[in-house]
Amino acid sequence: MDSLSGIISRRYTKELETSPEKTVFDLFKWKRVDVLLRDYKTGKILVDMKNVEFPESYSQNACDIIASKYFRKAGVPNEFGYENSLKMVANRMVRFWTAALKEEKLLKTDEEEKIFYDEMVFGLLNQMYAPNSPQWFNTGLKQEYGISGENNSNYYFDEGENKVVMSKDAYSRTQASACFILSIEDKLLGEHSISQQYVTETKLFKGGSGTGTNFSNIRAVGEKLSGGGVSSGLMSFLKGFDRNAGAIKSGGTTRRAAKMVCLDIDHPEIEEFITWKAKEEKKVRALGKMGYDTDIDGEAYQTVSGQNSNNSIRFSDQFMSKVDNLENEPEAIIELKGRIDNRVNKKVKVSKLWEEFNNSIWECADPAPQFDDTFNAWHTCSAGEDGVYNAHYNRINSTNPCGEYAFLDDTSCNLASINVYKFYDNNLRKFDVEGYLHIIALCQLVLEASIYWGQFPTEDIARKTYNFRTTGLGISNVASLLMVMGYPYDSEEGRNITASLIGTITAESYTVSALMAKEIGAFKKYDINKEYMLRVIRNHCRAAGALNSEYEKLTYKPVEINHELLKKIGFNDISLTVKNKWKLALKLGESYGYRNAQVSVIAPTGTISFAMDCGATSIEPFFSHIVYKKLSGGGFMTVVNPVIETALKNLGYSDMQIKDIVSYVTKTEKVKNGSLEYDKLADGKIEGAPHLKKEHLAIFDTANKCGTGKRYISAEGHVKMVAAITPLISGAVSKTVNLPKDASVSDFKRIILESWKLGIKGITIYRDGSKASQPLNTSLENTKEIRLDDLSYQELLKYASELQRNSIHSRRDKPVGIRSGRTHPAQIEDVKIYTTVNRNEAGEITEIYITTDREGTIITGLLNSLSKSISVMLQYHVPPKNIARMLRGQKYEPYGFVKKHPYIKSVSSISDLVSKIIDIELGDFSRCQVKPEKGSELAYDFEKEHKENSGERVYGVTCKNCSSTHMVRNGTCMVCMDCGTTTGCS
Repeated sequence: MDSLSGIISRRYTKELETSPEKTVFDLFKWKRVDVLLRDYKTGKILVDMKNVEFPESYSQNACDIIASKYFRKAGVPNEFGYENSLKMVANRMVRFWTAALKEEKLLKTDEEEKIFYDEMVFGLLNQMYAPNSPQWFNTGLKQEYGISGENNSNYYFDEGENKVVMSKDAYSRTQASACFILSIEDKLLGEHSISQQYVTETKLFKGGSGTGTNFSNIRAVGEKLSGGGVSSGLMSFLKGFDRNAGAIKSGGTTRRAAKMVCLDIDHPEIEEFITWKAKEEKKVRALGKMGYDTDIDGEAYQTVSGQNSNNSIRFSDQFMSKVDNLENEPEAIIELKGRIDNRVNKKVKVSKLWEEFNNSIWECADPAPQFDDTFNAWHTCSAGEDGVYNAHYNRINSTNPCGEYAFLDDTSCNLASINVYKFYDNNLRKFDVEGYLHIIALCQLVLEASIYWGQFPTEDIARKTYNFRTTGLGISNVASLLMVMGYPYDSEEGRNITASLIGTITAESYTVSALMAKEIGAFKKYDINKEYMLRVIRNHCRAAGALNSEYEKLTYKPVEINHELLKKIGFNDISLTVKNKWKLALKLGESYGYRNAQVSVIAPTGTISFAMDCGATSIEPFFSHIVYKKLSGGGFMTVVNPVIETALKNLGYSDMQIKDIVSYVTKTEKVKNGSLEYDKLADGKIEGAPHLKKEHLAIFDTANKCGTGKRYISAEGHVKMVAAITPLISGAVSKTVNLPKDASVSDFKRIILESWKLGIKGITIYRDGSKASQPLNTSLENTKEIRLDDLSYQELLKYASELQRNSIHSRRDKPVGIRSGRTHPAQIEDVKIYTTVNRNEAGEITEIYITTDREGTIITGLLNSLSKSISVMLQYHVPPKNIARMLRGQKYEPYGFVKKHPYIKSVSSISDLVSKIIDIELGDFSRCQVKPEKGSELAYDFEKEHKENSGERVYGVTCKNCSSTHMVRNGTCMVCMDCGTTTGCS
């Protein structure tokens, strides 16, 4: 390949060559569906779109998310006034990219335009790739529909005038970037000042974008001021920025402001920064004991500071080397240096900072480690705009909020991701390498087009984006691909396959970038950065196995692709491809330079993964084996992850064996106990499934324990995957390593130190239960979609049968005679509630009665129905802890402060109160604001049982868009499994 013309070819739309009467849309079968999205809390209809059009293969969930998120709802010149077909969305985006590439002279003929348009529309509709959300929102609205919008003070670089100019409207150009990194200078007023930071962040948050900034320039508390006096310090300003981000969140956006705050390890206020969130978390717990709501959006969290950002420490190699050697030099020190005033300098033990850091991240998951020298060792543009090497403003100082985009300050990146599972042929058991390369190449043209006809929120970002043209292509659905191939996520095979696929993305992207440079020139600041960029490209080649020489300017040896292993398992074509593509990328770059300073990242891909019907997001493993399939008429159907069946078939299991295994995973396994036959609910676990061979278990390991299963991917498994990928991408990996509740501070130290040694640029670690807010579980009953106060008595009985987990009883055992019990008095607002918990002779809870002093009211009738329903569940031997989970967190009036009860001081409803009471009766006081003294009647060590339920992996965040609590971790962000809303910036 020596020209772009070789890239612009038909692969998926060849039929159109012989059928000129057809369009690319005729290559798909289409269906009409209704899209209805409600607020789970209020029942309010958020989106109600009738008869919208999608390809037949799309799931209802993908249709709902795309229509609700991405269809333009106003100003469309058709009979509806809105986009009512995916054809319209695909057409407006791809036509925009095509027109931009034509003007940029990267598409030279009408035929090339037609081919590019058809192939990119096909790829989008076939769910092979997807651009990041801002593209769906903004791209092509003026060109297709005449929608201009008001000027939002966006800018672009005008090549004719050779300067940055203001955009004339909102949509003639596209604001396609999701990721921004901002600079800040140590001054109150003017460009890049502290006050200007408020304005710029507000502007970006308002538009739904995220920002990252390293605040190490700001002088510390006590440093002298030019006008006399001393500075109030960095932390005072950080708290102000945090409040501003919180205000924008509460001012009408559908997600929290996405914000990254970085600080260098040698800043004088580093200890205050390290412990900031941990101290605030303790305040939340204290407020909870006083009765304040500790939900993530409750009054307790709103009262404290630091809750609107992801915080990171920039660790130097020098510091980490001292940490690694603490056993030999326990008294090692680091000097904290004033930004302009050495009077505040102080020496601190490395061990002290290291201990404070790990204790804080153990307590509240913040701050995360970023390894500054590792980032900058892979920096392609160390000379920046002015040719000055190693100046602060020419270094990589920060990342975007999710951690995947890392480049110069005041730059942006637009992203896209490829659904790698779409390129695997299950019949041939072969990965389509050529098709994969084809889509990679065309996607890089899309991202370049979005820069050429792009616009940006500040003049500096517009200029530097033009000067460097960074793009961020990544992948999604790796877990599906590995599973059907029969390789565990946590295996050498799994890591090398993933690394080779990601290495191929970066190599092919740089190849295309070099060919663009051949046609129309390299990025403007390439020449002064050529030395650094080619050095990084050569190091990528070495990690990919394309060069055998020593690494340049690296203090460690990166993880390399194991080509012998790839050949051994039959992936010789992928092995050859990644090596050859890197050789070509280097050769072409040496000749022509590159059009783009960076080309790849691994982003969380939350919403767009759902749009592509991916089984798993980004490079994340599966969250669970149970999938809740959304039905067109509303509600859900419980099914097994469909990839499991394909994987089992590929492993050689018969149809009958697969049916038995799937039946075990989803629900029904017939078990006999003497003369009694009953259904044992396997609640999502695959361990113990009939026919399943022990050597195949690891293939089906997930991020969390599935139900009562014990297996899950270890923290080291996640770390090794990130380490395998990192040397083969331009940016970094947005990834969270989940640890169980009982993980120790030593576990954190080990994982972080190992990450640094392996060459990982940054990583986030989250310990289950480290937030005071309510944890969620992997099972549907905890999503709060099923609300007790919304169900009839008959529906409650039906739901009770679903909650019979591992029960050997299929009959109801009614208690008879006199029974013993305990009554819990409580008062919510002015309503007095009395909850009586009765037990049988064996000490099992068999009845719960809830009464009130409000005789003759509706609430009395409802509580009687609730009491009877819960009691029937108990008598059918539904475990009380499952009932407690079902009730937990329901929110309706009355709610708030609780009087009269010695341990419960705050609830979100009467259902929530009963949930806490059941927990207490089981000896679990983890959700109470006050715990009993040791030795009291109720005191009980519940930790053992709680540890065994460590499937809980994310804390209780309510979706800002639809109020669902079905939120799961997705990289360093979270994503709503119901509507696709993310808490990040992509």
